[in-house]
Order: sequence, then C-alpha cells, then structure tokens
Amino acid sequence: MAKDYYQILGVTKGATPEDIRRAFHKLAHKYHPDKKTGDESRFKEINEAYQILSDEKRRQEYDTYGSADFGASGGGQQSGAWDFGGFNAGQGMQFDLNDLFSEFFGRSSGRGGGRRRGRDISVDIQIPFAEAVFGSERRVLITKIGVCDTCSGTGGAPGSKQVTCTICNGQGKLHETKRSLLGSFTAVRECDTCTGSGKVSDKKCDTCSGYGVIRKSEEVKITIPAGINNDEMIRLSGQGEAAARGGVAGDLYVKVHVENHPTFRRENDDLLMDLSVKLSDAILGTEQDITTLDGKIKVKIPAGISTGEILRVKHRGVPISPSRRGDLHIHIKVKTPEKLSRKAKKLVEDLRVEGV
Repeated sequence: MAKDYYQILGVTKGATPEDIRRAFHKLAHKYHPDKKTGDESRFKEINEAYQILSDEKRRQEYDTYGSADFGASGGGQQSGAWDFGGFNAGQGMQFDLNDLFSEFFGRSSGRGGGRRRGRDISVDIQIPFAEAVFGSERRVLITKIGVCDTCSGTGGAPGSKQVTCTICNGQGKLHETKRSLLGSFTAVRECDTCTGSGKVSDKKCDTCSGYGVIRKSEEVKITIPAGINNDEMIRLSGQGEAAARGGVAGDLYVKVHVENHPTFRRENDDLLMDLSVKLSDAILGTEQDITTLDGKIKVKIPAGISTGEILRVKHRGVPISPSRRGDLHIHIKVKTPEKLSRKAKKLVEDLRVEGV
C-alpha cells in the first residue's frame, strides 16, 4: 500500500508549499535521532514525505499515480534481489514484505539502496533580532564524524595497495539466505568490508583504523537568510556526518532562535514599535527622530493625533527581496502628565473652556 505522505506530515492534500515546509521543520526537529524524542525510522519517513511533497513535479506524480520516484534520497531501485523460493501466499493474505525482510535480515529492503549515507545531525543557534531581519553569517564549531584527513576517507594507510576483498571474493556483495514458515528468502546485499567495491587496502590507516572516518571538530559556515523566523530550521546538505569509505554525508539541520528586541516586534514582513508622544506635541504636531534597525529617520507627528493611531513608514521593515521590504508601523501612545504646575493647569483649564 502506498504511503500517505500528507498524513505523515500532518497536512491536507491542498496544503501550500509553505505549510509543507513548516510541518516538516516541526516534525524533523521533534523526531531527529539526536533528540530525546527522536525516532530514526519516523525521521526518515518524514524526510521522505518532504522530499516528495516539496518538489512540484514529484508531488504532481504522487497526487496522480499514488507514487513518485524518490531518487533524491538515493532510492529508485530496490537495494537487493529477492528470491521467494518455496513461498505461496493464499488469496486475501496481506502483509508488509519490508517488515518481514527487516525482521529476517536486520535491514530494510525498501528504497534507499546504493551508497552509504552518514547520519543527519542538528544544532541550535541564537541570533540577535537585527541579524534575523537582515541576515548574517555564523561560523560554528561542531564535533561530528568526518572524513579522515590522513587517508582522505579511503581507509588505507599512505602508500598502501588495493587488494581483493577476502570476505566477498571481490564481488562487492554477499548473499544471505534464511528460512521461515513462509519459505526461503535470499537477499543480495553490499559487502560491509569493502562497501561494494570488491577491493580493500592491504594496510589499514592508523588514524581511523581503516574506517575512513573519525570523530573530529569541524568549523561550519552557516548563512542566515534575511527574514528568518524564530525556531525556523536551516538545512545544510552534506554538512552532517560522513559515511565510511566514500559514502554520502548526511545533512546538518540548524534551528535558529531569535532574541527579543527591546523596541521592535515583528509581524510577517512588517516591524512594529511603540512611540510615546507628549500631550502638547500630540495637540500641536511635531517631528521626532527615531532610531530604526538600519539608521535614524525623522518622523512627522501630525497635529491632533491620538493614542492607538498608527504611523506607517514604508520600506523600513523586513527585506522580502533585494528590492522590496516590509513597512515600519509606529503605534502612538500619547503621554498624559501626572502633575501640572499652576501655570500649566491654568492653561489646560483655559483649553477646557475653549472646548478642547
């Protein structure tokens, strides 16, 4: 039975690309294997659903035919050739063969075969409000499984030679057969020793013990896009953990936490702020200097303005594109004096007589 990718992400079939992206980020953060609530199989399933539904062409194929080629994650073909010797299922008998293979052979028989893939990892960073608005770059030191610098990932010592793998006799694959009540099952899988190449080094690298990878600290450059939201996730493809001997590196997920600003708030692509105005300035009108996130501006306060009114300053909000920005909304709060001098009180009384 085909998977319901919409149900996996918790969205409807009419969900927008933005809805799909938000749902993926929320679930990926929750079920990432590095988290306490992590679930590796659930995380892979969520990632698979996102790869299909975030691609317009694949989503259209999935909506039309109920399936789509999942080549982006290394799929396409089955990872092994299965021989169902002696198996005969009666009519109406239904079960998931993938679960059966996994039970017998300790691995999934589904898509995703081919080159090995390193683990996805995640980090959290905190950035100032202004950096979230205008974007920035950060460099973060991460400890992860990386390619061995001594052997460049080959697993062989410098100057070593490639010889035939004795485990698979140079075939690069192994056959496994197990029996059950349903019959005999034979799987053809990649050799773990030579990772499918049929060759191994005659002398292992001393640094990584022949694995080609080693735990080490690496500096990663993270580009923060302008307009990023609090708790939004950035995906850096290939910046996760390395896979042994020429495998594909996993991805790095960066969750961004945005600090609050003492003056400004954000609403979509607009910035909001409060501005206290003296009673006399509210009555007579004035001009006032305001320090925005990208410099000072002069704002005209019209005569007769009241508390709760909003002044809009165009193109002083969050960048939408290189040539477009949101607006700055200034919420007016007229400040009423708590104490008045005799002279000031007399003037106010005169204003009241005038009906002001």
